[in-house]
Formats: sequence, C-alpha cells, structure tokens
Amino acid sequence: MNKIEIRGVFFDDVDMAEALALCEKVIAEPGSHRIHTPNSEIVQLCVEDPGRRALINSADIVVPDGAGVVMASKILGKPLKKGKVAGVEICENLVRLSGEKGWKIFLLGGKPDAGDGRSVAQTAADNLKIKYPDALFAGCRDGYFKDDAEVVNEINASGADILFVCLGVPKQEEWMYAHRDDLKVSLMGGFGGSLDVFAGTVNRAPDFYVRHGLEWFYRLIKQPSRIGRMMKLPKFILGAVKDKIIRKKY
Repeated sequence: MNKIEIRGVFFDDVDMAEALALCEKVIAEPGSHRIHTPNSEIVQLCVEDPGRRALINSADIVVPDGAGVVMASKILGKPLKKGKVAGVEICENLVRLSGEKGWKIFLLGGKPDAGDGRSVAQTAADNLKIKYPDALFAGCRDGYFKDDAEVVNEINASGADILFVCLGVPKQEEWMYAHRDDLKVSLMGGFGGSLDVFAGTVNRAPDFYVRHGLEWFYRLIKQPSRIGRMMKLPKFILGAVKDKIIRKKY
C-alpha cells in the first residue's frame, strides 16, 4: 500500500473501503496490530516531539483523520488523493461488519457515567447494538482506571478481536504502544471521542461542516475552551508552507 509522508508522519493513501480492507487483512494475521488516525493536532505534536512521531509511524495502519492533513499534503505536493478517513467512521464500520465477520469488539474509554447510570462505553455499545443488532461486543470499560494490568487482563479474558481505545490524545497512542505486547487483540485503534459520539454525550458536526472540512470549527463553536488546542491547526499548515519553501530552496 502506498505510504505518503506528511511532515514526518507516513500515511496510507486509502479511502474508507481500502482502510477497512487493511483492517480485515491484519485481523486475519498472527499477532496484535495497531491503527492510528492522526489529525493536524496529532501530526503537529509529532513535529514537536520526534519520539511521538516514531510511535505513530510504528503502527500497521495510519490514515488521515482531518482536512488539515489533506490540505498540508497538497501544499507539500504529495497529495493524499483519497482524502480524509474519519476514525469515528472506521469504528462504526468495524461494528457494522463485526457480526458478519465474527469480530468481537471491546470498548475502552469515556466517563464512568454518561448521565444515565451507565458508563459512556456501555451506552455507546447499547446504542450501536440497537443500530446494528448483529454486532458483537466482548466488553466495555470506562477510561478512568489506575491499574493498567487489570485492564489488560480484562480485555484479554474477554476474547476480543478488536479494541477501541478512546482515552484521548496522546494518552491512547502511548497506552497502546506500551501494552502492544501484552494485549491479545488482533487490532487496536485510538479513536478519541468516538464513544462519546456513539453514546450521544457529544454530537458530531453536521454534514455541512464534515463535507467542507470544518469539523474543527464546529467543535470550537461548541467548546470555545478548545481554542488553545485549535491553534495547532494554523501552526501545522504554516509549518507545511515553510517546509515547502525550504524543500524548493534546497
């Protein structure tokens, strides 16, 4: 599969169908595999921290979850022609396929209480089960834990094939890397706030914002406190422009 380097991070240039085919391929292979879905904020963190860049690049599958990454690829003259592949949509498609493929999924992350007496992870699983009755869930666990070994043992005992790790960036990526040899799942991925979307505690941006690459703006409107994090987007794009100028010069 073609890999395209964007500011030090190597992305698979795939559409959703191809990303799911890659997931199915590694699930069928021995060992545990990882998928990362970096957006501009995560890639900028990688620019600022080479160790984190190496961590992201060590994954088996890396897809661009952000219009800013796609924009930067065009600026740098190495376009990700297939465009954005949203992590939340990968999650939902894996759930949709789980019954047909026999994949058991474990959900890890979110708050202990979604406001209805259930954890965010459990509410997400229940909602997805209504939408996809054939979906297979091995278990759920909130993201507020202190004993990593206990959680790893619980996931392994569940017999899960796929693990959604939704602990936020960069904790989820670091957690998966730290336990990559301990976990017996075939595929694990860091999917940020996806469980909150499925649980209904957070609304995903309307289609207009999604189609026009403005999900970040919608989140900023809803959560003005994110302004500090959002400043990484213009910093990332300006860095891509600078990289282009330097490459042309030399």
